[in-house]
Amino acid sequence: MKYIWQKENWTHFSWKSDEIIDLLSTARKKQGFILGKGDLFNLKELSYFISEEAMTTSEIEGEKLDRDSVRSSVAKRLGLPTAGLPNIRKETDGIVQLLLDATSNYSAPLTKEKLWAWQEALFPTGYSGIQKIQGGKWRENTLPMQVISGSMGKEKIHFEAPPSKMIEQEILQFINWWNTEGNIDGILRAAIAHFWIVTIHPFEDGNGRIARALTDMALAQDEKTGKRLYSLSSQINKDKISYYEVLEKTQKGSGNLTDWLKWFLDMFNRSIDNSCKIIEGSIFRNSFYLNLDKIAVTERQKKVIRKLLEPYPTEFAGGLTNKKYVSMTKVSPETAKRDIKSLVEKDILLKNEAKGRSTSYRLNYKFAE
Repeated sequence: MKYIWQKENWTHFSWKSDEIIDLLSTARKKQGFILGKGDLFNLKELSYFISEEAMTTSEIEGEKLDRDSVRSSVAKRLGLPTAGLPNIRKETDGIVQLLLDATSNYSAPLTKEKLWAWQEALFPTGYSGIQKIQGGKWRENTLPMQVISGSMGKEKIHFEAPPSKMIEQEILQFINWWNTEGNIDGILRAAIAHFWIVTIHPFEDGNGRIARALTDMALAQDEKTGKRLYSLSSQINKDKISYYEVLEKTQKGSGNLTDWLKWFLDMFNRSIDNSCKIIEGSIFRNSFYLNLDKIAVTERQKKVIRKLLEPYPTEFAGGLTNKKYVSMTKVSPETAKRDIKSLVEKDILLKNEAKGRSTSYRLNYKFAE
């Protein structure tokens, strides 16, 4: 009995509560904080998290999506301006649809038809790369579904999923648990759902993305906001080596999910920490703009200030130089000098220490106070 699904009653998961209680308590506190700040997010910031989730959940699987196409799809579906954005590609629109459905329609019951529709949306052309795949149905191939690494002749099998003949029964058991389980903590339920689905591996392709979408849906059911206030996949993508390691270890284990739950809670906490930084940046920029509205500055000066504010809390790379100002605004060097001098006099810009050709400027962050 090599893998967890080969053990009798394999879905009777267990864990050591004393080892996860502190992480879960921290997760609940962080979750409460971010939910309390949810009203501070505008549509543009919400679209950022959706775009990041779409990009990174695909990147975990080695698929690079076109960022501008993702942004275009998100903007269209949220009713944001799309001027200047490229046409929407089918494959990017599919993942965006899936993620929005998982978060916005969280209260809808889970069905196998919904899972089929999600998976089919990931592969609108019927191909994964150059390989034709079965879309909108469980995998049917009788050959083993294996996760393998290494070159030919030196392959290492990390995991082998249940045979295709078991999938229907396994999925129905999962769906019944999903639609009736109400006694388990919501964050732990999301972690268990993720592990359960990725272990069944019901589709020919797209299993990881479906598992992470179900995680998002479970968290949305727990939070009851319908808003995506953080991107869990972004954090997983940063730690995807440990992601695959802990999955493999748990899939070869006895059914004790302690290590997986600890890892998941750590990722959850980090993803909210990152979201908090984005909130802080948003609050800071709003304060900066409110104070800026009280002062006479030109539209081109505002354009440069917006550029300088974008990377906050990181400083604008290399500082603002006369040459960069000219490039941003298409004015003459003399006009750029006058504009910069005016912003310094109004305490919006500070001059950096380097002089001569290395002269540069930075935003005066105290201006936002």
